[in-house]
Amino acid sequence: MADKDREKNIEELQIAEQNMQNLFLQKQAFQIELRETQAALKELEKSGDEVYKIIGQMMIKTDKKEMNEELSRKEKIIDLKLKSFERQEKSFSEKIEELQRQITK
Repeated sequence: MADKDREKNIEELQIAEQNMQNLFLQKQAFQIELRETQAALKELEKSGDEVYKIIGQMMIKTDKKEMNEELSRKEKIIDLKLKSFERQEKSFSEKIEELQRQITK
């Protein structure tokens, strides 16, 4: 492999690794949000009929059924995003492995 090609592959590898790190951080944030949403759904099940939602600096009484539906939708959306991150993560991982093989040849 020519030095120019090797340098180009090393540069691509560094970019792919940075992208993978950024993806990991985003995925981690969504995993935390998913756990919080799931915890809120569990608490909602335990609560009585009177529930409140925090909007900005205010706590507003809200319908328990609507709140449950809202949290369930949010959970599904986050789950879809996490699956998308996993697909991207797999793609980056494969690209990184291929670039590493090319560099070490």
